[in-house]
Amino acid sequence: MLNFIYYPVSGILWVWHKVFGAIFGDGAFGGAASWALSVVFLVFTLRVILFKPFVAQVKSMRKMAEFQPEIKKLQAKYKNDKQKLAAEMQKLQSEHGVNPLAGCLPILLQAPVFIGLNHVLRSFNRPGLSYDQNIKIPNYWLPTEDVQSFLQARLFGAPLSSYIAMADNELNAFVPHVGRFDVILVSIPLMIVASIATHLTARHNVARQTAAVTGNPQTAMMNKLTLYLFPLGVLAFGAFLQIGLLFYWLSNNAWTLGQQYFVYHRIDRDEAEAKAKKVEQRNNLAPKPGQKPMQQVRKAAKPGGAADAADTTDAADAADTAAEQTESKSNGSSAPANGSAVKSDEPSTKVPGLAPNQARKKQSRKRR
Repeated sequence: MLNFIYYPVSGILWVWHKVFGAIFGDGAFGGAASWALSVVFLVFTLRVILFKPFVAQVKSMRKMAEFQPEIKKLQAKYKNDKQKLAAEMQKLQSEHGVNPLAGCLPILLQAPVFIGLNHVLRSFNRPGLSYDQNIKIPNYWLPTEDVQSFLQARLFGAPLSSYIAMADNELNAFVPHVGRFDVILVSIPLMIVASIATHLTARHNVARQTAAVTGNPQTAMMNKLTLYLFPLGVLAFGAFLQIGLLFYWLSNNAWTLGQQYFVYHRIDRDEAEAKAKKVEQRNNLAPKPGQKPMQQVRKAAKPGGAADAADTTDAADAADTAAEQTESKSNGSSAPANGSAVKSDEPSTKVPGLAPNQARKKQSRKRR
């Protein structure tokens, strides 16, 4: 029924086993090491594929945190109309370019892989069948020789498809015989480390949330579940998880923790650079010390505009001065010999406190 999941999972497992089998060999411990690393790199392969959706998830969460106050307003406004609230929420998310499904995609795609790996690992040692019968049945993409290699591999005495709560008859089906204590010695440390990795991953995620998000009661409850209930769940239900699945859980959380650290810091750096660029642009547009704002605008609109205006004013002043000097000479040469002044119809330009040239210059400017 779910062969579209089982075949790709077993195919990726087969590829990585061939890679690590060539390195570690196919003995009891070497075979177990190659199979365990095959499970780990199955996780890494999936997470590399899901890297871009994870980045989209982080950006979506940050955008949602930015307009969290608007969400609260909508919730208060339409608290008695769930249908209208859902429509307004969808409209708000569309305006901000947020896709809620982008945040769920990585989790939704990891769940089928976990289910598929659980089924493939159990299919190595089918209940009710003896060892001789199991090694003759291919496991989806894995041929019979790889099934035999997997069943004979031991990680410190424990097969990767065994688990603490496994029935005695299923443990006895392994050849050579497997003791439950051997399974416990391998499973318990993996359960503890996987639980700690789950808690650290959740703690790092919660620490990156804003105050507006953590103040939401639903978010606060989910944070408590991920911080404490999920890690305790790994310890409680780890006895029913195969050793191979414990490797899957541990490597998945370790990858998530490292990926969160890398992606969050890269986004922080990009946002800091964008903010610094905006500040630099704003500073460039601001007037320089001692400079009037209008002079800054003129300079921005027409380079050299302020200087040209100053030059024009100086030129006008020089022209006025030259005209006054010429007029003065002309009046002096046409004066009567007896020194009497020539009457003029022009109003007197004499202004108290100013020299004649300065007064004439001032009158000329007024006329203009």
